[in-house]
Amino acid sequence: MAVQRPRGSAATQRSIEHSSDALSTAANKHMESHYDWYRDLSAGDRSWVGLVAQAGIAAFIAWYRDPSENPQISVDVFGMAPRELTRSISLVQTLDLVRSVVDVVEDDVAQLAAPGEEQSLREAVLRYSREIAFSAAQVYAGAAEARGAWDARLESLVVDAVLRGEADDSMQSRASALGWGSVNHVAVVVGVTPAGNAAEVVDALRRAASRRKVDSLAAVQGRRLVAILGGLEDPSRTVRGLAECFGDGPIVIGPTVPHLFAAGRSARAALSGLGAARAWPDAPRPVLADELLVERVLAGDSIARRALIDRVYRPLSAAGRALFETATTYLDGGGGLESTARVLFVHPNTVRYRLGRIAVVTGYDLSHPREAHTVRLALAVGRLAESSQREWRRSLQGSEPVIRETLDGPPFVGTL
Repeated sequence: MAVQRPRGSAATQRSIEHSSDALSTAANKHMESHYDWYRDLSAGDRSWVGLVAQAGIAAFIAWYRDPSENPQISVDVFGMAPRELTRSISLVQTLDLVRSVVDVVEDDVAQLAAPGEEQSLREAVLRYSREIAFSAAQVYAGAAEARGAWDARLESLVVDAVLRGEADDSMQSRASALGWGSVNHVAVVVGVTPAGNAAEVVDALRRAASRRKVDSLAAVQGRRLVAILGGLEDPSRTVRGLAECFGDGPIVIGPTVPHLFAAGRSARAALSGLGAARAWPDAPRPVLADELLVERVLAGDSIARRALIDRVYRPLSAAGRALFETATTYLDGGGGLESTARVLFVHPNTVRYRLGRIAVVTGYDLSHPREAHTVRLALAVGRLAESSQREWRRSLQGSEPVIRETLDGPPFVGTL
């Protein structure tokens, strides 16, 4: 970075060189008396700031002595401090540092400059401080680019770990580095990747999430855009506001979990829902993964199958024979109150009351076609699971069993 000016006199050069230590000390005192941020720094960071100020004065002296050398300011001045200092001190604060050095030198121009060279020295300081400011901007821009690239890699690794369910120490460390160590109310959202550069897609989603005051991690994985959102109060409403960041097609929201390290469960449900969503062409956009339990079961999702059994079949079985028979008869009869009442030999109002109780027990209203379809499938898979369980128990009464646990249901039993 070149700044040309007439060479100063030997007397002025010697005066500045002899005063360099005093100028550095004065600059540090000026910062301590004028800026709260400097007083709040740790001792180590304050020491580094002092070295930067001292290097800046030394570089100015070298340039003033021989302006034809064209010193590399970013190396001579900011190369003294570790790159991590840019995390502790902002660009604005760095400019405060430059301003302090300029003020101190300007205050001492009358003592530093030889007679008649006061104005020349003052102009030299101002011109050099301008180059220092530009150099500082370059340093911070470079640090921001490097940090952005590193954060993007960390973000991609965290998203991949969540999708694979690897909530280990390495993921915790990476998540903490991204500021996700204490983020609550987390959900995974998946959809189709829109057209465009992957980095631009992720940046657009991140900006949109920030406007809605939610934390976000995102990654593009082929045709799939994955977002992890934190600080959610109303997931469906929030994701509706982010729908434009996804491509055409379904957007599936996994269940909300307490924190990032439990997000694997949300991710599994969201990915399963995305794969099964085509079976429900009229699904809302976005759609909750729990609203796709039927389609997920048909696609072979054992977790969805267990969820239907736990949420519908078992509570309904535990609620008593009357409710269970009413649900079965109502669904088998096409959803008619009168026909159900005739089969059960009860009054239609009794059927109506029982349907209300079923809605309370299961959370599904059988008068709604979609919810009735869900309960019908839940009863079917529940009966199958119960039948398999009975067969398994009977087999245990025979020869010595060899039991192999399976993911999708009761153990497989064979004999030696």
